[in-house]
Amino acid sequence: MNDPARTTRPAPAPSRLQAWSELLRVSALFTVPGDALAGAAAASAPPNRHTALAVGTSLCLYEAGMALNDWADREEDAVHRPHRPLPSGRIPPAAALTAAGALTAAGLACASRAGRPAAALATALAGTVWAYNLGLKHTRAAPATMATARCLDLLLGAAATSAPGLRGALAPAAALGCHTWAVTAVSRRETEGGATAAPLAALGTTLALGALTGRPRPAPAPPATSTAPAASAEPAASLTPGQLARTALAAAYVATAARPLFHAVLNPSPPLTQRAVGGGIRAMIPLQAALAARSGSPLTAAALTGLIPIARKLARKVSPT
Repeated sequence: MNDPARTTRPAPAPSRLQAWSELLRVSALFTVPGDALAGAAAASAPPNRHTALAVGTSLCLYEAGMALNDWADREEDAVHRPHRPLPSGRIPPAAALTAAGALTAAGLACASRAGRPAAALATALAGTVWAYNLGLKHTRAAPATMATARCLDLLLGAAATSAPGLRGALAPAAALGCHTWAVTAVSRRETEGGATAAPLAALGTTLALGALTGRPRPAPAPPATSTAPAASAEPAASLTPGQLARTALAAAYVATAARPLFHAVLNPSPPLTQRAVGGGIRAMIPLQAALAARSGSPLTAAALTGLIPIARKLARKVSPT
């Protein structure tokens, strides 16, 4: 009779696919398409083939940044996060650097087919991604650099879809940049914890952005020659379905980001700080949807909303941070 101790098989090692999923943070990948789509909505143009190219560019450059991030942080991760793919030896550092370069080239190639304005913005975005990971990440310029990257990503979608509509995307890009700035500031202490100022500031930013993106647009003033009675203006003040959708999406954004930030303010431990960063990353999707709805694109907003449960489910398997 066989010895059970000899017939018991060891637990299977994590697959190479799992290692690359962790390196590229696939659960955060669903926060990326909304940049270009919100930009297209802000440009007051329906998504087209060039919008799809902008989404492809965004995905490639985002994943290039993820690979480059772990390559640049491999020594620090060996101390604080030895389970990460590079310090654990599951992925060679050279492979991560090669992937970052290949993904960057693929992203720029996609952008070149979407027109000159999109190619110029993609080049600036790629430069921002590499500058952040190779030098600016551990400086005071880190939050501003990450905010710049998200702003450029949204503007990329607007320029690719309709270059004349680029000006209309400036305000949504600024909103997304403010959120990114706040989340990045919190992430700088996610391994040490101990700081309440950054999560508190991020919480205030979240509440302010939620109020701005969710509030109804003011009704246009009646013409000066109008003889309609004052009572006729009352129906215009009521919430339309589009305004209700914006309010609901803004509330979803606040609920996703604010709760973990509030916990991090009360107890700025590394686990709760990391959870606040993860919540801030996932909150980008309802924020993008709210911005698209505010720009008058309910179908784009609905499509982005469908990504929320997918990102939440994947986040349970692969950490977005």
